[in-house]
This record gives sequence, structure tokens and C-alpha cells, in this order.
Amino acid sequence: MKIIMVSDVYFPRVNGVSTSIETFRTDLAAEGIQVELIAPHYPQPHDSTTVWRVPSRRVPFDPEDRLMKRRRLDHTLRQVASTGVDLIHIQTPFAAHYSGVRAARHYGVPVLATYHTHFEEYFHHYLPLLPRRMLAGIARHLARSQCNGLDAVVVPSGAMRDTLSSYGVTAPLHVLPTGIPIAQFANGDGLQFRHRHDIPLDRPVALYVGRVAHEKNIGFLLEAMVHAIRHLPALMLVIAGEGPALAGLRQQADELKLTEHMRFVGYLDRKTELPNCYAAANVFTFASCTETQGLVLLEAMAAGLPVLALARMGTCDIVEPQRGAIAASGNPTAFGNELAHLVRDKDQLTQLAADAKSFATGWSSPERARQLARLYRTLVNQV
Repeated sequence: MKIIMVSDVYFPRVNGVSTSIETFRTDLAAEGIQVELIAPHYPQPHDSTTVWRVPSRRVPFDPEDRLMKRRRLDHTLRQVASTGVDLIHIQTPFAAHYSGVRAARHYGVPVLATYHTHFEEYFHHYLPLLPRRMLAGIARHLARSQCNGLDAVVVPSGAMRDTLSSYGVTAPLHVLPTGIPIAQFANGDGLQFRHRHDIPLDRPVALYVGRVAHEKNIGFLLEAMVHAIRHLPALMLVIAGEGPALAGLRQQADELKLTEHMRFVGYLDRKTELPNCYAAANVFTFASCTETQGLVLLEAMAAGLPVLALARMGTCDIVEPQRGAIAASGNPTAFGNELAHLVRDKDQLTQLAADAKSFATGWSSPERARQLARLYRTLVNQV
């Protein structure tokens, strides 16, 4: 079976969508699925040998993303589909969505999309001058109209399924989380990471990994650290990632007098540096309220790292089972107190680490790819 995946983002742009595509694409090959991926061309160095790259232009006010040129995207889709295609899988709701739907209807093949992002909770961070209620209405209308024009929609969590249903989406919704490569995160070298970033071996470390963006609520973690270090003065918070909120967070850390308790280590290579980062920490912290899944929580748990996180939206499926994760309080003072207490409780950390590894094994990427392959075949057989 040959499918075309089309996306407005992919590496070198680092985010959850890129990670999800890469993970599924790798494991679908073992299921007999040939995946042809179409994505933007970026100014930075990137892989152009196994990905069909489409000329793109800069997105105003968004230096990280690119907008594919419509005619070149349509041409590339026709070029890839000319040798046969069974299904088109759309990964993002911008140029990729509209070109993907047109191509699917032209060739008479099923079209589905993965709804990765809860845009209702994102738009106001990037368009602050517009009324938040208006932006939410636009996001809901766009999601409803796009999803109802598809043969199926994949969502990464039950919370996202319920959200789309509340918008009036009537297309079939399939809950299928992105899996993780368990072994990749199981044997990191924490000592090497600490040495590289000048973190004493006996210093307790809380960790955040992910895009450093406004909607990730990282400022909440800094506020919580103010209270945590009152109980545990040696505690350090490591922020691994890059993004538009980085400068503001550095300033906030300085204003809160947290400079000596922070490390901003930037983007880490997923296959080499990131496993070491997870292994160097004592607990993983997360305060985002907009996640449709929360892959980094699972990566941390696969590394045996206990999680202290807000159970909101997609993270509920990971945090609420209470297997290696603790649902934290929603205010910074209580979160900070809980963080300090957890890091000091060595027995609890040991038990949570074992539970986390056990829980993460149920989210292995090969099994998720098998589920997606079955969905593809079901849709193709219905045509």
C-alpha cells in the first residue's frame, strides 16, 4: 500500500507534529506501508533525500514556520500520486490540508487527517490584539469545516476527541496516540549531560523538555520554582528546547532571582543528547494546558523519570492513571511545594521511576503504527 503524507511542518522544524510524523513513518514500513512525505523546504540544512520538499516562503510574524507555495505543492502531489496512491494522510490544517483534499478527490482515494493541535488555545498567544472569543470561534469553525470534509480524523487523545465532537465534528474520530521508541530513551548517560552543562552530580534537577512557546505555560514552572527552592535550596530547573518565549523566560528568571537555579540548554538531538538529558534529571515537570497528547511526558517515563504535571487536555490520559506520574496542583505555590517534597522523597521517586517505565511500555511506537495501518486498510477497502 502506498500513502502520501502531506504536512506544513517537518524537521528541521522541531515540534510534536514533526516527531509524530517521523515516528509513524519509520514504523509503518514494517507494516508494508510505503509512505511518501511532502513537506516544506527550509532555509536551514535538512533531509531532502527521503522527503519531497516544496518551495516555501516565510510566514509573517512567525520565523520558525514556512508556507508552501500552492501551485508547487499541487504539482508535487500530482507528481507523487502519478505512480499510484491508495490514501492521503494530512498532518496539518494549512496549505497541506486544502491541497491534500483536492488531490484525494481528484484521484478518488480516501483522505484523513491527524488533528495534532488545539488551536482554540493557541491563537490568542500569537494574535493578542484580537478578541479571544472571536479567535476561539474562528478556530472552532475552521476545525469543524475541515474535519467534516474528511473520511476520518485521527486524534491523539480522548480529550481531543471530545473537544472536536463539541465543535460539531461528525466525521469518524479515531483516538490513536503517537507512540514512542521505548529503547531510544532507556539508556541515557546522565553523568555525561551533567558534566557537559556544569551541573554538580549531587544537585537535584527538575526538567522541562519541549518547545519554548507561550502556550506551554513554562512561566508557571518558574513561579513554582520560587516556592520549591524555599524548601529545597539546591534545586535546579533545566529547560531543554527553543522557541519564541525564550527571551521572556530568561528575563522572568532574572526578575525572580532564579538565575543560579536555571539552565537553558537549547534544542537537543533526540537520538543522542535528549536521552542523556532525561537520565540526568530527578523529576520531569510540565504545566501546559493545551497539549493534545504530551509526548515528552512519555519519553521521560520511558527513561524512568517520574512526572509531576498538570492533568489538562491530552496529558490526562498519561497523568491520571497515576502510574509513574503525579497530577499536580494548578497554582504555582502548591506545585512548588509538591515538587520539593517529591524530590526529597527518595523512596517515592524510586517507586515512581519503576512505575513510569512500566507504564511507558504500553505506548510503544510499533503497536501504534500497526493500529494506524489497520485504519488505512479499512478506509481503502471502503472505497
